[in-house]
Amino acid sequence: MNSVLTRVEQALDSIRPFLAMDGGNVRVTGISSQGILHLQWEGACALCPVLPLTRAGVEDTVRKAAPEITAIEVQ
Repeated sequence: MNSVLTRVEQALDSIRPFLAMDGGNVRVTGISSQGILHLQWEGACALCPVLPLTRAGVEDTVRKAAPEITAIEVQ
């Protein structure tokens, strides 16, 4: 079975092309022992006016791939 990090990265890779179309990206900065996923917006995503929608899409995609993630914190 793939590790949690591998599944998270694969899930993010599936949506990165959509983020890149607007000059953005998201990067994993870590996963805590409690299952908290830490992400960082990059490029245009950091200032995007529809960031709440983007975040919801990212969270949904990640949770489907790695249901053991207990929370997602994004900087």
